[in-house]
Amino acid sequence: MIITNGKVFQEDGSYKVMDLYVENGRLVSSPEEVTDKTQLDAAGLKVLPGLVDIHSHGAKRHDFSDADTGGLKVILQYEKSQGVTSYCPTSMTLPKEELLAIFQTAADVEQDDTCAHIVGINMEGPFLDPAKKGAHVEGYIRKPDVEFFRECNKAANGMIKVVTLAPNMEGAEEFIKELHDEVVISLGHTGADYDCAAKAMKEGALHVTHLYNAMNPMGHRAPGMIGAAADNEECMVELIGDGIHIHPVTVRNTFRLFGPERVVLISDSMMATGMENGTYELGGQEVTMKDRKATLADGTIAGSATNLFECMKCVISMGVPEGEAILAATRNPAKSIGIYEETGSLTPGKRADIVLADDNLNIVKVL
Repeated sequence: MIITNGKVFQEDGSYKVMDLYVENGRLVSSPEEVTDKTQLDAAGLKVLPGLVDIHSHGAKRHDFSDADTGGLKVILQYEKSQGVTSYCPTSMTLPKEELLAIFQTAADVEQDDTCAHIVGINMEGPFLDPAKKGAHVEGYIRKPDVEFFRECNKAANGMIKVVTLAPNMEGAEEFIKELHDEVVISLGHTGADYDCAAKAMKEGALHVTHLYNAMNPMGHRAPGMIGAAADNEECMVELIGDGIHIHPVTVRNTFRLFGPERVVLISDSMMATGMENGTYELGGQEVTMKDRKATLADGTIAGSATNLFECMKCVISMGVPEGEAILAATRNPAKSIGIYEETGSLTPGKRADIVLADDNLNIVKVL
C-alpha cells in the first residue's frame, strides 16, 4: 500500500507532505519495495505514528486485572480504534496468585489486526508505600521482593517491561541493584524525599510513575522525588493528561522543566473509559465515574476514564505545543521501554502503525 499526499509527522516534531510505503505491515523506503500498489490518498490529513500507552488498566467495562483473555481483547480492540496501536496492560496491587493468573492472560490473548499490539506489561504494585497507596488496596502491598517479581515475569512469559517501586521501602535498594538491567524500574506511590529518590535513580531506577500523583509535592525546601527526577537527565516521567489529575499550568510547566524528550504521556485509564457515567471497579474497589472523573468512595481519584489519544489532545488544548505532545505519546514512551526500533515514529523498518487525522486531530482512520 502507498499512502499519498499526507502531512506526515516527523521525528523532530514537524510535518512534511510526503508519501509512505507499506509492505507486509512494515514501512519501507521506496515504491519499488511495495508489492501491493493500492494507493490511499491522505491529502489534507495528518499522518501520525500510532500512539504508545505504557500505563493503562482497562476500558469498555473490562480490566486487565480481571484475568480474562476475552476482556483483554476487547480492551485492545478499543485502544486500536482510538489510535493507540502499542499497549502495556497494567496490573494493580493484588495477591500473588491473582497476579500470576493476570499476567498469564497477556501471554495467552489472541491478537489480530483489530487489536493494539501488547508490547509489554506494566506491573504497578504491590511494591508500594502504604502512605501513598492511592487506589491500591493496602492489605495487598508488600516489600520489594526480587523472587516475587521474577515469578510474576515467568508467568508473563518475560513480558513485564515496567515495575513500580517505592524506593523508601525496605528491600528497595537490593531490588533496584538486582533488576535494573532486566526491567524498567519506575519510582512511584511513595513518600520518598529527594535524597532517597535521587539515590534510587543513581542506582538505575530511571522512570517515574504518574508524576505528581501519589507522591509528595515539590517544595522549595523539600524538592522530593519530583525535584530528583528533574535533576536526573536520564529519568523519564509519566504524566496523566486527562485534564483532571493535573492542573494545566503544571502540565505546561512540566514540559518546560523536563523538555520534549523526557515526558511520557499516559492515560492510566480504567474500565470506565469509553463508557457512560456509572459504577465500575479498579483493583477490587468500587469506583464511581462521573463526567470522566473516576473516584473511590472516599474521593480518591482512581485512574482515568480517558484514552491516550484524548489525553494527548487535552494537553495540546492546555497550551503544550502539538509536536511535543505527539512525541510524548509516541516516541517518548517507545523509547522509555526500549521498543523505539519497532514503533513510535514513521520511519522505514518500523511497524506501519499509522493514524490518519484531520487538522483538529479527529481520527479519520487507524491502520
